[in-house]
Amino acid sequence: MTRALRGRVLALTVAAGLNAVLGTVLGDAQAAARPLSLKPSHGGAILIGTLSVLRPDELTGVWSSLGRARLLRCLPNCEVVQAIPVPGSLNLNDSGRYRVVLGGSFKAGQKISLVLRYRDGQIVNLNATVGY
Repeated sequence: MTRALRGRVLALTVAAGLNAVLGTVLGDAQAAARPLSLKPSHGGAILIGTLSVLRPDELTGVWSSLGRARLLRCLPNCEVVQAIPVPGSLNLNDSGRYRVVLGGSFKAGQKISLVLRYRDGQIVNLNATVGY
């Protein structure tokens, strides 16, 4: 077995192990390194947490049972964008340059399932808990 093939097999084995533990669909996209949460805001909630990918990619969509989230670039004013660059690790919060905002009504402690889509076609299923 060549070194490149061994490396690929090892990477697939690690991804399969993470998939079993995290309950996500993995390929090149990795699940969040830390648990995600939603911070209630006016008329919705802002996604808080860190997203990580193996290779630089772009987040092109986020969905929940309430519909599609808005991807925002906020510098200095927020505007809706088609994609958010993920250079390897992306820290999402309510004061960062990029934000993911879900519309709707949320209750503290509520668990929300999210589906994230990346430019390379990878789909990642994650859960987020609404904060207090």
